[in-house]
Amino acid sequence: MLAYLKSIVWDRLFGVVAAIAVLSGVILFELRGGDAVWKALLANERVFLIVISLVPAALMLSALIEVMLSREMVEKWLGVGSGFKGIMLATFAGAFVPGGPFLCFPIVLALYRAGAHWTPLITFVSSWSILSAMRIIVFEAPFVGFELPLVRILSCIWVPPVIGLTAYYISRIFPPPESGGTR
Repeated sequence: MLAYLKSIVWDRLFGVVAAIAVLSGVILFELRGGDAVWKALLANERVFLIVISLVPAALMLSALIEVMLSREMVEKWLGVGSGFKGIMLATFAGAFVPGGPFLCFPIVLALYRAGAHWTPLITFVSSWSILSAMRIIVFEAPFVGFELPLVRILSCIWVPPVIGLTAYYISRIFPPPESGGTR
């Protein structure tokens, strides 16, 4: 477990983000003093607490999904040979996944580890981003009515499948690595 945590902390991306955060803190300290740094940290306390509580829950969800779904089923419906069927299933599923990135991306991780190919996963994320039914119900319709969201959905419902087909052809040129994780 300790080695796993070390691999996260010493990951290059984490290192770059941490360095930018520290450098920003130093610059803020030089420009406005220690009180400004403390104020900035306290201003983000709520966001930090939300993220720190959601990440373990999201990863637990990812693990549960990965265990619940059989590799054979995922490969059949979303695997390399799923073709356009996998793209359309991912388009439909992505449109109805509630929640934000803390729910969407653990699902993608679980599906990837269970044998899903990049093409339906990219389609799934694209559909979740563009066609989210939850966003329509919770935000768009209450503020602007159903007409604007309906026109928006009808005008871009074709986008996730096209993104999926594009991902399919790109993944033939640059094949994805073997499916992540072991079971």
